[in-house]
Amino acid sequence: MYKLSELESWESARQLRIAISDLVKSFPADEKFRLKDQIVRSSRSIPANIAEGYGRFHYQENIQFCRIARGSLYETLEHLMCAKDEG
Repeated sequence: MYKLSELESWESARQLRIAISDLVKSFPADEKFRLKDQIVRSSRSIPANIAEGYGRFHYQENIQFCRIARGSLYETLEHLMCAKDEG
């Protein structure tokens, strides 16, 4: 049986979350409760959902949480594109 920390998907999501956390420190103050908050929350959701799915008993439940994590990943990517577009 794997440990959560051995899952490549979880570790990659964790590294993305850390990178996002560092990145948003450079955002303007007026974005604190708009884009900054949204991107931090969506990036935190990715590894959290992978972890929650991993902890579930049934394989189908794990798949559902991985789908949710994938959605959060795409949401995070959209927020990153928005940040790029807005400079």
